[in-house]
Amino acid sequence: MTIQELRPDGIAPPFARYAHGVVVPSGYRLILSSGQLAIDADGRIPEQAEAQADMIFANLSSILGAEGAGPADVLRLNAFVTDRAHMAGYMTARDRWLADVTRLPASTLVIVAGFTRPAFKVEVEVTAAIRQDDA
Repeated sequence: MTIQELRPDGIAPPFARYAHGVVVPSGYRLILSSGQLAIDADGRIPEQAEAQADMIFANLSSILGAEGAGPADVLRLNAFVTDRAHMAGYMTARDRWLADVTRLPASTLVIVAGFTRPAFKVEVEVTAAIRQDDA
């Protein structure tokens, strides 16, 4: 059995590129990331929300890759932006990161008051799962 999207009848379809829910059968191992912010090794933070999200998704790819996982293994995305104006940039980067994914993750996007530094506009954390025999 594989990980499956939940698409229940009788409720509105998702607003964007995500699933209402995901079910994980036994035999999978979870990978959980911390919330990622856009800061490079030299301490630079991109100004635009989309560029921040691109950097965050690159970091998440590295974190997942450390366990042999990638975007297709993500079960859930939790994203936070500091203003509605940053939603489009985040969503564009998210959709680009998920472009080749056929089974979409569950997702939540929340507008928050801010992060540890005012320059941060986006934060994303993921939960992923890989088959135990793939680990």
